[in-house]
Amino acid sequence: MLLYSSGTTGKPKGIVHTHAGALVQPAKELHFGFDLKPADRFFWVSDIGWMMGPWTLIGTHAFGGTVVMYEGAPDYPEPDRFWDLIDRHGVTQFGISPTAIRALRKHGTRQTTSDESSGSAGAGDDEWLEGHDLSSLRILGSTGEPWDPESWQWFYEHVGSNEIPIINISGGTEIMGCFLMPMPTQPLKPCTLGGPGLGMDIDIVDRAGNSVKEDNERGYLVARDSCPSMTKSLWSGDERYLEEYWSTFEDPPLWDHGDWAQKDEDGFWFLHGRADDALNVAGRKVGPAEVEGALIDHEAVNQAAAIGAPDETTGTAVVTYVILENGYAETDELRDELRTQVGEELGKPFRPREVLFVDEFPKTQSGKIIRRAVEATYTGEDLGDMSSIENPDALEEIEQAR
Repeated sequence: MLLYSSGTTGKPKGIVHTHAGALVQPAKELHFGFDLKPADRFFWVSDIGWMMGPWTLIGTHAFGGTVVMYEGAPDYPEPDRFWDLIDRHGVTQFGISPTAIRALRKHGTRQTTSDESSGSAGAGDDEWLEGHDLSSLRILGSTGEPWDPESWQWFYEHVGSNEIPIINISGGTEIMGCFLMPMPTQPLKPCTLGGPGLGMDIDIVDRAGNSVKEDNERGYLVARDSCPSMTKSLWSGDERYLEEYWSTFEDPPLWDHGDWAQKDEDGFWFLHGRADDALNVAGRKVGPAEVEGALIDHEAVNQAAAIGAPDETTGTAVVTYVILENGYAETDELRDELRTQVGEELGKPFRPREVLFVDEFPKTQSGKIIRRAVEATYTGEDLGDMSSIENPDALEEIEQAR
């Protein structure tokens, strides 16, 4: 099987998988992580070309379960399309990306007038769920990017009725499965990925390859050993494969996954975005996901994207784009509030030089924001390979943002 990575940070890579490994990993994860039974109806919102498409098909069919598929947009003809689908088909496991949940939550109430929209943002943000029976659900799932606590809580409370576990998983196309995956029987914290998946030898290390997992420090997510589903190589050849994944840490050799990770004092693992996206501001580094998280903590912000831009004073300056919740106006006062909030949470050097308002971001078919496209549009650089972008029209809005 040949799968292509999403290309959020570079040219998409052709990932080569073999029969045995690509069966073992999804089957293990759906059986243990998602408690899949033959009578279950499994629905994961995914483009079939993304890893989660074949992961769903192979893993579910390994146990004789039923796969639910749909075509079209998640909010057409109405924003309750998923909730109606779950109700009508008795879906038992439902997986979706954090960005998709933020977008669905943003739809707010079914009808608003000009007078009503002046009320508090977020009021009635579960009305599209009303009238739909979601009691068939046993397990919720998510992957693709870090959560923000507010959206995670909304998903847990309004879709999961405060009792269904969110199995937040992370691995990648390159391993056809998960490095990190909680079990449905363990306690969870908002946004956590639990810990290493069954049989996965995963660690968090510093630049020298020393483990910092038990020190509760942020570091690089690595694999210390292989798993059956690890890619055989890349379609372009072994040289790029070895360079991409095995060249960062050579003694001992470690698989460098490219994500920032951290284990907290209670043993829960969290991701902080891509390590290769780190912004170096006046000698201090911060991940775009951390800046975006600080922005999303503000009640007015639904989604955010942070990029680095050349700056004469600091070398790199933080520039941010935000999508607002319904009912909030794009004002200079709000820009100042958002800059202040980032500074208070992360430190003054990381206050955005600019806060720009948009209605949508360029995304892959799996719902990931393509930051390199946002950054290239802002700086005027060559966009490069944009074959993975789902909505190219969003780039024009990024270019015209003020």
